[in-house]
Amino acid sequence: MNIRYDIILDYLPLFIKGTLLTLGLTVAGVALGLIIGLLIGLGKMADRLWVRLPFIWYINFFRGTPFLVQILLIHFGVVPLFMSPANPIVSAIIALALNSAAYMAEIFRAGIQSIDKGQVEAARSLGMTHRQAMKLVILPQAFKRMIPPLGNEFISLLKETSLAAIIAAPELMYWGRAAQGQYIRVWEPYITVAIIYLILTLSMTYLMNFIERRMKTE
Repeated sequence: MNIRYDIILDYLPLFIKGTLLTLGLTVAGVALGLIIGLLIGLGKMADRLWVRLPFIWYINFFRGTPFLVQILLIHFGVVPLFMSPANPIVSAIIALALNSAAYMAEIFRAGIQSIDKGQVEAARSLGMTHRQAMKLVILPQAFKRMIPPLGNEFISLLKETSLAAIIAAPELMYWGRAAQGQYIRVWEPYITVAIIYLILTLSMTYLMNFIERRMKTE
């Protein structure tokens, strides 16, 4: 097989640009997903069923439907209600955040419920409100237990950004498809893209393992 390195060199600046956008989409999606996911996770733990139901069905929808369908619905159905034409980067961030929030919510719920209820009662007996007990006692302990699944979600979201290429968001996979279309060559652009994704995911895996080890020693 004859490898054309000139294709890789020609598109290298665009691959770098796409990689930076991929990282930006991932960070933005995770940051918003953490905030929304925490609220949804707390909502799902509400005492009253009618309060829990909307949060339960939110999680069911975003975990039970393909991300490709979600990003198409958001880009062509939801975002045009607020801006025209729809910006693919904005659509991608919204889709990633909403999808991630459903998984983050379950991570938060499991982490919070893993903490002994006696600690909440002890905090309340010291005069703390429920919100203060959550903020100062429960969440700091739960967060340590949530690091591994949060890291896995970050890596999953990083790979899911590749689907943003379908709505023309100029991330890494978008430029891989552009190179393939221009040169009618498959191996060079897609192997390059695969290697970049592999480097990103392995780097993130090592980083999360390092953070997890540091948290255990504190």
